Amino acid sequence: MAEFNHLVLVKFKDDVVVDDVLQGLEKLVSEMDTVKSFVWGQDKESPDVLRQGFTHSFLMTFGSKEDFAAFAAHPNHLEFSTTFSAVIDKAILLDFPAKTVKPAA
Repeated sequence: MAEFNHLVLVKFKDDVVVDDVLQGLEKLVSEMDTVKSFVWGQDKESPDVLRQGFTHSFLMTFGSKEDFAAFAAHPNHLEFSTTFSAVIDKAILLDFPAKTVKPAA
């Protein structure tokens, strides 16, 4: 069965303390057994015209689509999503089965 990815690109509202949000997100994923891996980053290199205002990306990997569905429906995720949505100016979400071409070394 293929791994399943949840990719989120966001632009936070101007008055948000991003570090507080990131701490909450890291706490959430550390408590969820269905999250196989989690990486995030803040864009520092892309030209503004290509970034389109998005500043942060978050990628969660799950063992299966079912694991992602369990995560998405979990009460802790639903609670955090309410908080997260309130601090987002705009977002893009992509959920997709992984197609690995070159696995990590």
